[in-house]
Amino acid sequence: MRHRRKNNHLGRKKGHREAMLSNMATSLIMHKRIYTTVPKAKELRRFVEPLITRSKEDTTHSRRVVFSALKNKYAVTELFQTVSQKVGDRPGGYTRIIKTGYRLGDNAPMCFIELVDFNENMLQESRPKRTRTRRSRKKSAAKATGAEALSSDTPVSDVEGKAEGKAAKAKGKVSGESAKKVKAKTTGTGTEEAKSEAPEAKTATETSTKEAPQTEGGSSEQTETGPSEQAESASSEKKEDDKKEGPQAQAETEADEDTKS
Repeated sequence: MRHRRKNNHLGRKKGHREAMLSNMATSLIMHKRIYTTVPKAKELRRFVEPLITRSKEDTTHSRRVVFSALKNKYAVTELFQTVSQKVGDRPGGYTRIIKTGYRLGDNAPMCFIELVDFNENMLQESRPKRTRTRRSRKKSAAKATGAEALSSDTPVSDVEGKAEGKAAKAKGKVSGESAKKVKAKTTGTGTEEAKSEAPEAKTATETSTKEAPQTEGGSSEQTETGPSEQAESASSEKKEDDKKEGPQAQAETEADEDTKS
């Protein structure tokens, strides 16, 4: 009977079993993931995790211990250079077994065994997601508690002074809004007056433009008079001047004659 015998011999002798686990551990360290049966993966986990813990101390003794188990110098350098640096903060549990189902033929349970810190997809899923919370409820609750504390701690005079200050601020806001409304009304009336004056200016310009051709027509009529008419007008003007100057000229001539005599 195999009571209390926890070691799984995997149907092999000691030498064969140790060689198989050593080769599987080397493959896991080099490729970071292998595909095998579930019983072999469980035995491999018991075999390789103590070696990964040993690789956290990079000393000659620990390297010799790991080499005695793996018997592959390339796997030892990979373990101490890359795997130990990435697994340094993890306190155990370096491997993960992912079951994939049963194998065709003998119906053996199959799985993947991999190093946890080298699966980027699983690491992204394991990161905590940001949750959005409503702050309005918290703020309202904080305000309510603050108001209660003020009402219980502050005296009545302070509360009245704060209330008066708030009322003054409210009055100032109301007066500012009323001033803005008055300005808006004045600007509206100014624009309406400007609009009413604009048509009057337009009518004045139209009348001036209508009168301009008439004056031009009058000047053209005056310029169209002939030279004979101009001579007649000049002679008539001279006669009128002579008539006006007649008595004065006679008086002057008489005065000259008296002086000569």
